[in-house]
Amino acid sequence: MKRLLITGAAGGMGTVMRSKLAHMADIIRISHRSPMAVGREGEEFALCDLADRDAVFSAVEGCDGIVHLAGVAAADKFSNIVDGNIVGLYNLYEAARANGMPRILFASSNHTVGFYRQDQRLDAKAAARPDGLYAVSKCFGEALAQMYYDRFGQETAIVRVGSCFDKPRNYRQLATWLSYDDFASLTERVFAVSRLGCPIIWGVSNNAASWWDNSHVAWLGWVPNDSAEAFRAEVEATVPRPDATDPIALYQGGNHVTDPIYEDD
Repeated sequence: MKRLLITGAAGGMGTVMRSKLAHMADIIRISHRSPMAVGREGEEFALCDLADRDAVFSAVEGCDGIVHLAGVAAADKFSNIVDGNIVGLYNLYEAARANGMPRILFASSNHTVGFYRQDQRLDAKAAARPDGLYAVSKCFGEALAQMYYDRFGQETAIVRVGSCFDKPRNYRQLATWLSYDDFASLTERVFAVSRLGCPIIWGVSNNAASWWDNSHVAWLGWVPNDSAEAFRAEVEATVPRPDATDPIALYQGGNHVTDPIYEDD
């Protein structure tokens, strides 16, 4: 690609992916709602509040692909969720439609199915069971992506990201962990295949305890290399094991099922 847009480039995943995906395009355009310094050759910056339609259109213009990591990433006031994850995503898809429909990787969330129990194994056909308003906004995003594909042919990889960190931090993340390297390799495959469509992909490493089945996207050629098992001993030695009735041990969404519904001021 000539130009790849990474939205949310100041976030945890975005900060790491700026370097890990740098080889994928001549220019990596990073965007955030606050000013950021361009840190390396081949980067350019686009100031972009997702709720600002004109700013989103400007950020998308001239891009051959989009890795969409921006938006509200946890429980928040509903107005913030609406601006970032609903209005903002609509703006992104309209901008893509107006600019040649570059392929999109949309970072959805495992919390779209957060109210399933941890003893249930899910494939991509499982009905949504969101565990909060943030998760509901991601369900909206998945539906929006599917509609734009069915109506206009806009290709999107809907990636239900598990827990993307340098390592798993608790017992639940022994099942949900997604390594940075595995996310980067998934991104490579999303933009490499000749035809993508609009698949739902579980964003999870090769964890022995995983609850999610990616066999339906074997054609993508993505095989995660990392496993949370490499960190099991560390977790068991440093993290208290939760009671079996604790939400973090019972639900796939963990403690997010008890997040408050924040009221707007």
